[in-house]
Amino acid sequence: MLQLTELDSLPEGFFALNSPRELHTLMPNPTLLHLQGRREPCLFISVLLHGNEDTGFFAVQQLLRKYQGQVLPRSLSIFFGNVEAATFGKRRLDGQPDYNRVWPGTDMEDCDETRLMAQITEIMVEKNLFASIDVHNNTGKNPHYGCINVLDNRSLQLARLFSNIAVYFETPRGIQSMAMAQYCPAVTIECGKPGVAHGIEHVLEFLDAVLHLQDLSDHPLPPHDINLYQTVARVTLPEEYAFSFSNTAADIHLLPALDRYNFSELPAGTVFAHSNHPQANLQAWDDENVEVSEHFFTREQGKICLKLPLMPAMLTLDESIIRQDCLCYLMKRLPWE
Repeated sequence: MLQLTELDSLPEGFFALNSPRELHTLMPNPTLLHLQGRREPCLFISVLLHGNEDTGFFAVQQLLRKYQGQVLPRSLSIFFGNVEAATFGKRRLDGQPDYNRVWPGTDMEDCDETRLMAQITEIMVEKNLFASIDVHNNTGKNPHYGCINVLDNRSLQLARLFSNIAVYFETPRGIQSMAMAQYCPAVTIECGKPGVAHGIEHVLEFLDAVLHLQDLSDHPLPPHDINLYQTVARVTLPEEYAFSFSNTAADIHLLPALDRYNFSELPAGTVFAHSNHPQANLQAWDDENVEVSEHFFTREQGKICLKLPLMPAMLTLDESIIRQDCLCYLMKRLPWE
C-alpha cells in the first residue's frame, strides 16, 4: 500500500545527493516536507511527479542550500512525488499510473495514487496556500513556459513571473495545478529538457522570487506582456499501428526532427508524418476526450498534414513517452485583454 511520509525538517544528507536516483535512500516513500518561514500562508511546490524530470529536484536542492541555517522568507511545503520511478530514471514504472493524472478531479478510478493525492490536497488546503507550483521537464525542444487552468489575473501574474509564454488548458484532468487552482493561484512550469543547467537556474530564480513576494497582484497584465495560448487538441498515435522516427517502413513514419515545430505557428498543410498504410493517421482528442482527428489532420498522397494553421507544444521524439502520454498538444493563440 502506498504511504505518504510527512517531515518537518530536511533529512540529513539531502545536500549530498547527486541525483533524484539517490533520493529513495532518504525518502523511500512519496514525501511531503513542511518548512517554517517568516511569512504565511504557505507556498506549495511539487517535484518528481514524473520520475525522470529532475530540474525541479535540483532547483529545490539549491534553494534549500541557499537558506541553510536561515529562516525561509515564506513557509514552504515540498512534495517529492514518484520517488520509486526516479530511482530508475523513469517517468513512471510499469503498472503505475501517471502521478500527474491522479489528483482530485481525475477521470481515473480510485486507487492508491488517487487517495494519496487527495490526502496531500487536504493537508495543504488546511494549511492555507499562497500559491502552488508544479515543476516539470519536456523531452522535446520547447521554450520555458507556464501552464494555467484558470484564466484569472493572479494565476497569469504567477505564470508571467516565470515566462512571457503561458498555456491555458482544461485537459488532461487530474493534474496537480488543476486541483490546487481551486484554492490558490497555481501554475505548472515547463523547464525544457532535464539535466540542463540553465533550466535549473531559471527555476531556482523563479522559486526564490515567489518566496519573497508579499502578495500576488490581481492587476491585469498588459496584453503585450504575455503570449497566451489555449490547447485545442491532444495528439496520440493509434495503438494498432507501428510508428517510428527512423524506420520508413513503419505504418506511420514521423518526421525525424518533428520537435523543431514546437511553439511555431504552422500553416495548414504542414507535414507531420508519412504513411503508406491506407488507414493509419494521427489521432486528435478534444477536452471531452472525443476523437476529432478529421478536424485537425488530413492525408495527401501518403503525407499526414495539419488541416488548420495551429501551434504544437510538447512534441517529443521519445517513443516511450509518446505511447505512455501523447505526441503533442495543438494550440491556438488566446487574446488577453
